Amino acid sequence: MMLAEPLATTVTVTLIVLSVAMLLTFVRLVLGPSLPDRVMALDIMATQAVGIIAVYDIATHEPIFLRVATVVALITFLGTAAFAHYVERRGSQWSPN
Repeated sequence: MMLAEPLATTVTVTLIVLSVAMLLTFVRLVLGPSLPDRVMALDIMATQAVGIIAVYDIATHEPIFLRVATVVALITFLGTAAFAHYVERRGSQWSPN
């Protein structure tokens, strides 16, 4: 099934914007400067991946991708909650290098 022209354009533009945002977030992941910054960048990248999966689902009309996006979002949430618990127990000892 082909997408209508305005929807196809919107999907394309959205995927491009999300890809550029993911690239910039990857730069933040690499540069840091501290561990919490890197963890937040990884969390943002996972959220952007969920967005890309959702847009791809709209483009392909395959509902299974929404289930995949939901699982990725739940796993990301659990990882972020675990890291927050670790930081709370350990204390804020990270400083930029």
